[in-house]
Amino acid sequence: MAIKIQLERVETELFCSSKWWGDPDFPTDMEYPAVRVEEDGETYDYPLTFVCQVDCEDIAPFDPEGRLPHEGMFYVFAALDAYAGYESPVPNGPGAWPKGQVVVKYTRHVNFETFRACMLVDDDDAPLTEPALKMTFGTCADDADGTRLLGDASSAGLAGFLRIADGTGGLRFPDGAALELSYTPSDLEKGFWRRVQGFLV
Repeated sequence: MAIKIQLERVETELFCSSKWWGDPDFPTDMEYPAVRVEEDGETYDYPLTFVCQVDCEDIAPFDPEGRLPHEGMFYVFAALDAYAGYESPVPNGPGAWPKGQVVVKYTRHVNFETFRACMLVDDDDAPLTEPALKMTFGTCADDADGTRLLGDASSAGLAGFLRIADGTGGLRFPDGAALELSYTPSDLEKGFWRRVQGFLV
């Protein structure tokens, strides 16, 4: 079985909780990921969009086989601004995305005292992120069409890590496509999280 993801607007603060959008809550030694962009003769680092963070204790009841860690926190980033309604210098389309366009980070321990919210702001100090949505979890079929952790991957020989369905959190993919973050089965089993591959399928 896969792990179904549902989103909910809440009034409570979601610091160090499972959430979609908002700002990631990082350990002090973790860096915000970016991609190198060349545009109009200039080269600069463009921050990836923070998609979600998952408190692994929340998913433990739905992962009896232990395919994912049951402690710590996952963070997911992707170059998907264009599908969230924003202009982007990183135009990723259907098919496989270049290396570095999706990033998964993981920390084994969560510490409310030392973690910090990593906020992106514009020149007027206004937040650049969408309001955070609470993530809740359940079970679903491995081939479920919705947004889920684990389950089937569309690309042969790969194992699904996260499937983001069209419409999730306001995202709009072309022709009802989904963004899939996948690993080789070996990398998923060994926890080589940096080796994630992204596909818009």
